[in-house]
Amino acid sequence: MPLKDRLFILVQYVMPQHLLSRLVGLLAEARAPWLKNRLIGWFVRRYQVDMREAQIEDPLAFDSFNAFFTRALKPDARPLDETPGAILCPADGAVSQMGEIGHGRVFQAKGHSFSTLALLGGDSARAAPFLNGRFATVYLSPRDYHRVHMPIDGTLREMIYVPGKLFSVNPLTASAVPDLFARNERLVCIFDTACGKMALVLVGAMIVASMETVWAGLVAPVKRQVKRFSYDGPIHLQAGTELGRFRLGSTVILLFGEQQQVDWSGELGAGSKVRMGQRLGSCR
Repeated sequence: MPLKDRLFILVQYVMPQHLLSRLVGLLAEARAPWLKNRLIGWFVRRYQVDMREAQIEDPLAFDSFNAFFTRALKPDARPLDETPGAILCPADGAVSQMGEIGHGRVFQAKGHSFSTLALLGGDSARAAPFLNGRFATVYLSPRDYHRVHMPIDGTLREMIYVPGKLFSVNPLTASAVPDLFARNERLVCIFDTACGKMALVLVGAMIVASMETVWAGLVAPVKRQVKRFSYDGPIHLQAGTELGRFRLGSTVILLFGEQQQVDWSGELGAGSKVRMGQRLGSCR
């Protein structure tokens, strides 16, 4: 590994990750035109953001950087695959890894894997259905659309906030930091679906100010401890509807509990570019 990459990884271990993320979060919420316009303008140029598919095409028309970053797209910008039994990609980005869960271990990168038990908050009963299922990890780069959508019709059973670190989740860090996705702060959503149990995990990252869902809003517990959220009635979401969003980029991990219930698309693999709504796999 080149020296500059080693230094990038080392710095992440020693820097105040949460303090930095809070400071960036304050900047991202700033509404002063001179500040938010500079931030947005620099970001659009730096990452070559295509605003033609956004409902509001003028990036400086947004009230804050966060409003720009979590912008809605035009209704026809992400057509949903209508193949019967299709499992839709939940977000724009690139496939980091996808495949089978082996005895509760999920492949992260060469030489690294992490446990579903740790990823889902340490509850063995919650992790048990995913012991030998299937997984897909989708990395959202800064330039991507940052709303997360349902891959398949589902009923929410529980949501769990799991505190953790805020390492970067880019491919370099994924190849170098052990148990990366089970160490970072994350939001675990467990659904019942036609394919059995599904876990959709929103993974926080360096300078990700916060995560939110459509049913709970901004999820930012005061105490940094595992917290389970319960709701009065069932929450049903249809495939393709918005589930949540990141306030800056990160990663989505999908887990399904039964290998025989799900087949991933043979056209996709590590590094494949994906868009929300395309077919990621099929439910038998």
